[in-house]
Formats: sequence, C-alpha cells, structure tokens
Amino acid sequence: MEKAEFYSFYKRIPKAELHIHIEAVISKDSIRTLYLKKNGTAFSDAEMEKLFSYSDLNGFIAAFLQVQDLFTEVSDFDLVFEDLKNYLLRNGIVHCEAFFAPSAFIKKGFSYREMTENFAKNIRKIKEETGITVWLLGDVSRTFGLENAENNFKMFTENPFDGFIGIGLGGAESKGPSKDFGPVFEQALSAGYHAVAHAGEDEGPESIWDAIKICHAQRIGHGISAVQDEKLMDFCAENQIPFEVAPTSNVFTKKYVKSLSEHPFRAFFDRGMLVTLNTDDPLFFGAELLDEYWNACTQMNFTDEELKQVILNSFKASFLSESEKSAACSAVEEAWNARK
Repeated sequence: MEKAEFYSFYKRIPKAELHIHIEAVISKDSIRTLYLKKNGTAFSDAEMEKLFSYSDLNGFIAAFLQVQDLFTEVSDFDLVFEDLKNYLLRNGIVHCEAFFAPSAFIKKGFSYREMTENFAKNIRKIKEETGITVWLLGDVSRTFGLENAENNFKMFTENPFDGFIGIGLGGAESKGPSKDFGPVFEQALSAGYHAVAHAGEDEGPESIWDAIKICHAQRIGHGISAVQDEKLMDFCAENQIPFEVAPTSNVFTKKYVKSLSEHPFRAFFDRGMLVTLNTDDPLFFGAELLDEYWNACTQMNFTDEELKQVILNSFKASFLSESEKSAACSAVEEAWNARK
C-alpha cells in the first residue's frame, strides 16, 4: 500500500495502546496555553525548540518535568485529556492503558484527590463521547526512590477512582534499579492491582530479569536490551511476557539503537515474543501510533499479516477481561476482512 492508503486502512482497524504517558500526549497548543496562563507571556518558537532539543533519556525526562511544571491547577488536566481523546481518535485506538506521574504535581502542592476526580471525570467524558476506554496506571517513579514509590502506592489505594488499574515503574532507570522496587510491586499485586515496569530501556538485560523475577512485573516497558540475552528472549517467548515496545522513542534516546532498521522489535517478533507497538511520548518523540505501524512496515519489513498479529497482541497483552479481549480481536478480524 501507498502511505496514504496505509494510514487510512490502519486507522480503521481497532487497536489498543499500552505504553503512553498522558502528559506527553499534550499538544504544543496546550503547552502554549499553559505557559501563557502561568507566566503571562507567550511561549516563543525558540523556547519551544529548546524544550524539545534533548539528545538522551535523562534530557527527555528533564523536558518532561519542565512541561509538568507548567501546570498551575488541577483543571489544567482537562487540556491533557482533550488532547488524549483527539490522539486516540486520529490513530484508531479503542482501548488505552496509559501512565500518569503524580510525584511532581504532589510536590507542587496539588491535591491528589482533586486530581483523581478530574481524571475520572475526563475518562468518563472520553467514553461517553467516543466509546474509547482509557485506564490509568500510576507511576510510582524510580527517580525518587523506594520510599516515595511506596508513598505513592499508599496514596493510590487510599484514593481509588474508576479507571485506575495499577502501578507502573518509570523514570530514570540508572537512578532506580528494578531490583530496588520489589516491595512496592509485592504490595500492589497482593492488593489485586496490576503492575508493570519500564526495564531494559536504558540499562542492560539484568534490569529486565529483575523486573520479572523480583518485581513480578506483568508487562515490560521497552525491554530492548533483551536482545543481548538469548536466554531472556527465550524465557519471555515461552512465558508470553508482554513487551510494550516504542521504537521511535528508543531511537530518539539513542541508548541501544540508532535507527529503526536496527531496532530489535523485528527480532523479538520472530522469536515468538508477545510484542506490542506503542509510542511512549508522542509529542516528545514526534511519532503517533499509526506512524509506528508505518515504520514497522517500511523500516522493519513487517507484512500486513504480521502487523495484524501485532494489533491482536495489543489486546492480548492488555488488562481487559478474557471476554473483552475476544470481542476486541473479533472486531479486528472483521475490520481487516472488510477490505477484501
């Protein structure tokens, strides 16, 4: 297919996205709105260019925190969820399991309870307006240490809301090894919540092993350094441990891959691993989900049938019920066959 036809067709295929940070779906227009509201002056093109001029993972995290700092009140999240809704519609996403990171906002003095009321309201609004389901995973954040992570989880459990499904471990991987966060994962899983971990994005395969063996993470975010460990890839394939892969993000941070063509997503798929395609931070890395599917086609030699399997994987790896997964996969097949 030509590019325009590809995008048109794949937009019609229902998809799930499982690794995306809600603050990073915000649009540049919303950033300008928040900046003007906070500072009383316009955010210049030069400042916007500088904001997105990072060259590694830590630089990206610094930019991410800078955007978070523009928020002055809880109602600012209305902009985020409106941008999220539009993003999901543009990319044909019918189910999304997204991360939110409360630590920086709590440190700014935001009320977490008010945040959850806003999130629940906006999740309902998206469902009512579009039929799209959005579930949220709270980032316990390795950047601020285990005690902060446990405090975050305690805050989550004391303030549950409709749409909150569990925790994610994100942040600077080098500053917070996966093995340090076993206790908070044990608490979450024991309480019946889901728990996932970024691992192998900026550290070697031992980080992934620790996320699996010590944290018992139900999904691995990124996981690209697994390609260095044959036993790890075989273990993950045999046990169908889902990987939330975001190729453009990995190329952008330049830790293990410098181009899409050398990304291990193809190797993982061929190994029989349960891999899914995701964007991580679409605004920050300049790629939306349809772009990632196009890249897989043109840069990684995926066929249409293989990409259909990746789409099916997105639902299989989700935290939907088995009946919901079955219905979603049937909808994929129906939309796919409508082309024939």
